[in-house]
Amino acid sequence: MTKFNIHATGDVVTGDTIEFTEGVFGGSFRNPKYIGERKIRAKVIKDSYGLEKQQHTFILEVIKSSGEDAIVKGKKIRRKGRNVYRNGTMRIAWKDESERKLALNEKHGRGDCARSDRELRRDNEGYYGNY
Repeated sequence: MTKFNIHATGDVVTGDTIEFTEGVFGGSFRNPKYIGERKIRAKVIKDSYGLEKQQHTFILEVIKSSGEDAIVKGKKIRRKGRNVYRNGTMRIAWKDESERKLALNEKHGRGDCARSDRELRRDNEGYYGNY
């Protein structure tokens, strides 16, 4: 049995196999109703930072899902990082953790650039907003 025994909240990278829990809601967008929770085990296929707000987003391939409205194995889903991390995220160890460290450093570099770009854009918007 694979053990999800490494705490990865805030530091998930492409290539990780993760496990997390998310809330499931029904009803309308304007009036959602909490139904319960769903546990997801998934392989991280891709991660990115949105152009507008630099929100971290993951593309995941579901390995196993249980709980409310479980997701079928093999389905690719998109989740915002804040939702993956919300209730804690665990991962399994890589065969070569030094490869993961390289992926983590690359991800952090992209995140730093995204935050820097956002700050520059905010500064410029404020400057031009005064005219």
